[in-house]
Amino acid sequence: MITAFVMIHTAADRIPEAAQAIADLDGVAEVYSCAGDVDLIAVVRVRQHEDLAEVIAGGVSKVPGVRQTDTHISFRSYSRRDVEEGFDVGQV
Repeated sequence: MITAFVMIHTAADRIPEAAQAIADLDGVAEVYSCAGDVDLIAVVRVRQHEDLAEVIAGGVSKVPGVRQTDTHISFRSYSRRDVEEGFDVGQV
């Protein structure tokens, strides 16, 4: 599974509608509205790299109100649970 984080700039008056339209796209797992440099962050999960183009360029970028996207592809996932399980190896 390939995970990408898409930073999305939208027209200010279209944030809720754009967020919902993006959340409805196949391949989009979650969409967050946020404060800071971007208006929305979408989490995209697909099986192949080629699918990213379909979801992001073919879907997210074409949603009315979306002005710009910046995509970050993850290499590896880390979580507190992963770290804690590493310390539990061999313990009963």
